[in-house]
Amino acid sequence: MSAVTAAVPFWRAAGMTYIGYSNVCAALVRSCLKEPFKTELSSREKVHFSLSKWTDEKQQKPTVRTDEE
Repeated sequence: MSAVTAAVPFWRAAGMTYIGYSNVCAALVRSCLKEPFKTELSSREKVHFSLSKWTDEKQQKPTVRTDEE
């Protein structure tokens, strides 16, 4: 059994996606860091992405969002 298939039930059983699981793990690692590394990496914690809606087979203007919204 590979490490990937062994981990799947844990995050799936918790009702998480792999991205959510990865974000939780990354936040835990960042919280364990000492200063000045902790404050330096806190700016990388935010995630920005854009969403585009499609109507009548045409893409609408994308909106930029963050993981906090």
